[in-house]
Amino acid sequence: MGSFSPRLPLLLLSFFTLLVEVVAASDFKICAYNLERFDSAKASDSRVLHTVKRIVSRCDICLLQNVVDSGAIRTLLASLNRYDEYNYQSVSSESLGKSAADMQRYVFIYRMENVNVTGQHQYQKENAFVRQPFAVQFQSKKTAIRTFILVPLHSDPSQAVQEVDRLYDVFEEVSKKWSNTNVMFLGDFHASCAYVTRVNKKNIRLFNSSGFFWLIKDKVDTTVSSDTNCAFDRIVVHGIPFLRSIRPLSANVFNYVNAFKLPRSEAQEVSNNLPVEVSLKSSALLLQATPLLVLISVSASARSFLSAL
Repeated sequence: MGSFSPRLPLLLLSFFTLLVEVVAASDFKICAYNLERFDSAKASDSRVLHTVKRIVSRCDICLLQNVVDSGAIRTLLASLNRYDEYNYQSVSSESLGKSAADMQRYVFIYRMENVNVTGQHQYQKENAFVRQPFAVQFQSKKTAIRTFILVPLHSDPSQAVQEVDRLYDVFEEVSKKWSNTNVMFLGDFHASCAYVTRVNKKNIRLFNSSGFFWLIKDKVDTTVSSDTNCAFDRIVVHGIPFLRSIRPLSANVFNYVNAFKLPRSEAQEVSNNLPVEVSLKSSALLLQATPLLVLISVSASARSFLSAL
């Protein structure tokens, strides 16, 4: 019997690591991030811009909230398209709000190679929201669920219960408009701590109606500050088909403070919110290609291993 090579466990570990990486890389990531008054002045800070670019470049679609002016987005897109392997584009709402001093935009930044916009719709009902949701329908050949609608909300904290409840009305409107019930709600809902309590949930249809699934749970902390522990930022999907298209356990908070090894004070210069994210499963065609990609890579590793014996 041949002797056991100590390199064999390393080869097996490399194989499984590669398998995980290939499958993860084929997923389609959707993110939402409250940037806290992202304007041209903030975008001109190279350190802030670099951090924002690193966060956004992890995502196939990234919803940015609290965008104050379009110049900041132009600066961000220029930085992304200069250094990243993908080409990024954006679709934006108009400035929304009740006060001239606090007008904000919803902006979706997306990878043009992986997804395209097939429709957009500004919710118009008066006095329902401080910043009315701006719904966008996307289509992707990369995802198991080809067409889906993203509905953002950056709620007013004092009206969080009412605004999150009224997302149900937005769902009815956009699903009827596009004949598509694959709807995802995402953003800084302020759906936690003092703004939305357990008692309040009885008055929120997205909590009580069947068919809505909250992927970011109540006990998660989506804030940077060590003084708070609140699940303000959320992701909610409608329907079993959409839920089944989500990669299990992929709905998370991205703690860039730890991931990028930033001092907390530096991270708070960017925002006091952490991004939330979720991954969609890949299309059947990509899943069929994945074993072949792994086989090719493992064959190359095996040849290298055998030649070293």
